[in-house]
Amino acid sequence: MKREQIIQCLEPASSLQGWSQQQRKDGLRNAAVLIPLVERDQWQVLLTKRTEHLNNHAGQVSFPGGRADSIDLSPLQTALRETEEEVGIQQDLIEVAGIIEPFLTVTNFKVVPIVGFVEPSFTLNIDEFEVADVFEVPLSILADQSCYERKEVVWKGQNRMYWELMYDGFQIWGATAAMLYAFADRLRVAKNT
Repeated sequence: MKREQIIQCLEPASSLQGWSQQQRKDGLRNAAVLIPLVERDQWQVLLTKRTEHLNNHAGQVSFPGGRADSIDLSPLQTALRETEEEVGIQQDLIEVAGIIEPFLTVTNFKVVPIVGFVEPSFTLNIDEFEVADVFEVPLSILADQSCYERKEVVWKGQNRMYWELMYDGFQIWGATAAMLYAFADRLRVAKNT
């Protein structure tokens, strides 16, 4: 898939609004993640596995990113800052391609997923407190919606449906898999136009 096709399927980054400094009336907390695309022999998506001792989403596969800090004026600042803090990819090595629709998590975050092209020459500098592992998955696998399985879990007394994808021993599920599935849907539509 060409870079232009990926950009075409996304909302423009210029449509991003800044974070409001007031507390959200809906009780949700602001967060942003980077969906990092690395062009090697084929497009790869960089993912992290969170450490087991974290309060939220411990041990889960995720994108670099996280909760908005008071210094962050926008989702873009949050995603880029968190990416540099967690895995050491410097902001000047990331070209923002666009965004996909925000995602609401069961832990009360409103997450803005930002897609970015990462210069392949990056060097990882992992924050070992937050990140247990970093790995790449071919975009061709993540873009194939037949690779995802719909599952159900009881969480806090309620049945919850989620997407799951297994890759090289890693369980990609929950919010990360849902955002990847939405991205895959956009890629599928762009490919067919």
